[in-house]
Amino acid sequence: MRIYQIDAFTNRAFGGNPAAVCVLPQPAPDDWMQRLALEMNLSETAFAWPEADGYRLRWFTPAVEVDLCGHATLATAHSLWETGQLLPNQIARFYTRSGLLTCVRNGDWIEMDFPAKIAVEVSAPVGLAEALGVEPLFVGNNKMDCLVEIDSEERLRNLQPNLSELGKLPVRGIIVTARSQSPAFDFVSRFFGPAAGVNEDPVTGSAHTALAPYWAAKLGKTQMIGYQASARGGVVKVQLEGDRVLLGGQAVTVMQADLLAAALPENKS
Repeated sequence: MRIYQIDAFTNRAFGGNPAAVCVLPQPAPDDWMQRLALEMNLSETAFAWPEADGYRLRWFTPAVEVDLCGHATLATAHSLWETGQLLPNQIARFYTRSGLLTCVRNGDWIEMDFPAKIAVEVSAPVGLAEALGVEPLFVGNNKMDCLVEIDSEERLRNLQPNLSELGKLPVRGIIVTARSQSPAFDFVSRFFGPAAGVNEDPVTGSAHTALAPYWAAKLGKTQMIGYQASARGGVVKVQLEGDRVLLGGQAVTVMQADLLAAALPENKS
């Protein structure tokens, strides 16, 4: 059984967000998938197997299974096309906890169709500002993540949050965003997910399902380009279409490995 490591939301190796992708012939036990995700020790490991007219797709951090992951979906679609399991003009169809997700190829880019996850304004949770070290301009919640706008890109890039305190908040992660100072991008962001076992995610596709409708309303435009300002960095194109968000990104395969007999799901040791 082969597993791939793919850098998503980048056009160069060692940029963007690395994900592991394991395409299985059939479903595997949950505990095996979780243990393999821990072994890979990446922000997400994706598992896919044939189902109906597409694939069942599940995502695991080293600690938990998550309901939605953009970069590992992008990586899985890239892997299926690159290995010939899907033809270049075929749509990648994924059945997930968040419903049907589709991906199509558009030149060197992959476009993903995700549900919009609008963040509704809420009062800032107790301790949020102190944990981030900055006073929010806006705080919202979309039942998955907390979305926080702050006043500048410079402040966003220099954030050194208290991760142990952020991990106590009852959300998957905290999306921090600001207007971009560069004309190449509309907004910038960072994503902290200590509660899910990921202190800082390099590039978070699913976060952009909240960022797209938020910045569309503020900027008065439906097509934008976001930059996630992590150490690795990554570019995400977004287009808001009603209650859906089209996410665009590139991907590069950097590694492949064969799982040996002792590591296969049939082995219960």
